[in-house]
Amino acid sequence: MSASCCGQDAQFDGVSAAFKRALWIVIAINGAMFIVEMAAGAFAGSKALQADALDFLGDTTTYAISLYVIGMALHVRATAALIKGLSLAAMGLWVFGSTAYQVLVLGVPSATVMGGVGLLALLANLASVVLLMRFKDGDANVRSVWLCSRNDAIGNVAVIGAAAGVYFTGTAWPDLIVAALMAGLFLWSATQIVRQAWGEMQHCAVPATGE
Repeated sequence: MSASCCGQDAQFDGVSAAFKRALWIVIAINGAMFIVEMAAGAFAGSKALQADALDFLGDTTTYAISLYVIGMALHVRATAALIKGLSLAAMGLWVFGSTAYQVLVLGVPSATVMGGVGLLALLANLASVVLLMRFKDGDANVRSVWLCSRNDAIGNVAVIGAAAGVYFTGTAWPDLIVAALMAGLFLWSATQIVRQAWGEMQHCAVPATGE
């Protein structure tokens, strides 16, 4: 059990060789997929792919921060989770704004590239989900890792669905709708992370008794 600023911390805090090893692997997967998907999104003109690429970037940063603060006091881990939650919210707002702008300069993205890269990203994220599945419950720092992994898998399925929609309708609307839905998912997950992190920080602010 790691050090805690406020007495007993019953939740899993990430102090595990297996968890750290899984994080290193997932960091490598997400970093590589950010580069691949951002380039493919720009080439295909797909906002959904670019939104998903930003999710990969956010996850890479999130996992790196999570790895760094493992073993530190609870208030440090909670503060890190709070920062990650606020960053995720900012990312969601950016995707909303970018999608709204794309509506004004509407262009039809490449459904073939969207579908192919979306499938590759889904496989990468399923590997990450399998690696992190047993660590999905824990403090805000650990839980933020799981939520980001879950977002990725859901986002990839949505991108593949958007590719099919673009292909059959010949319009960009399925891509834009999926990008907006993913932005909403970012904001919802950010709310969950911030709420748990804030609760842990408030718990630390209460003086421990019986010591």
